[in-house]
Amino acid sequence: MGIDFKGRVAIVTGAGGGLGRQHALALAARGAKVVVNDLGGARDGSGGSVTAAQAVVDEIRAAGGEAIANGASVTDWDAVQAMVKQTMDTWGRIDVLVNNAGILRDKTFAKMDLSDFRLVLDVHLMGAVHCTKAVWPHMVEQKYGRILMTTSSTGLYGNFGQSNYGAAKLALVGFMQTLALEGAKYNIRVNSLAPTAATRMTEGLMPEAVLAALDPKAVVPAMLVLVSEDAPTRTILCAGAGNVEAAHITMTQGDWIGFDSDATERLAAQLDKVRDRSAEMVPPNGSAQGAHEVAQATTNLT
Repeated sequence: MGIDFKGRVAIVTGAGGGLGRQHALALAARGAKVVVNDLGGARDGSGGSVTAAQAVVDEIRAAGGEAIANGASVTDWDAVQAMVKQTMDTWGRIDVLVNNAGILRDKTFAKMDLSDFRLVLDVHLMGAVHCTKAVWPHMVEQKYGRILMTTSSTGLYGNFGQSNYGAAKLALVGFMQTLALEGAKYNIRVNSLAPTAATRMTEGLMPEAVLAALDPKAVVPAMLVLVSEDAPTRTILCAGAGNVEAAHITMTQGDWIGFDSDATERLAAQLDKVRDRSAEMVPPNGSAQGAHEVAQATTNLT
């Protein structure tokens, strides 16, 4: 077993079932002390009970591991701070945060109530923000941290009926991009995982044969690598059914259209060239876009 988490403390949100449970069990099996966080609500976010989290804790302890249960809602900043305090009081450090908690409120945008849009953003995006904000100072102080955002193919590529979920999931990638830059000098690495897994969240959405291939356990290796000591940073991995891919937000070389009155028509005529992906790049940060544009302008104006 090459990758281990001995001496490490991990918080996994939404870990009472499905993918989060597998994450918690795998981290514990490799030596991590695990905070199993789960509100214990329905998949639409209603209700709550710590029973699910406690069952996973019991499973970890029965296998000889160390774990504690926590029933905080990630949308509740005070409860999240209390969870982090509980972790620090128990084990004195926090090394890994897996932001996994989520809910679904699927409907087409035309039929979606704004409250359902806002709640999904609140759980996925602000839930990860709350947890990350609460652990960040501890990771800065100890000069070590591994944070994982759970993004989705819906955020990266879109899925019918999931505008709220997709907006929240791609927002987490934007959150990761800046945190990875800000955390670098403190040895805090931040990554994202887009899982394809059959869990309570996907019941009724796929045929049984497909669900069988999408065992949540198949996603776990990608999680373990992304929060390990030798983890990369600013990396988006997609994983499911035993396959792992990397996703990138890229930028093409584009084309110079100038400033004159014909620029709009020139862009319309040259749009295929602007969109040509043959020499696309992955910018190292947001300012790289402006730097590229200024360089192109300088070349074309001299």
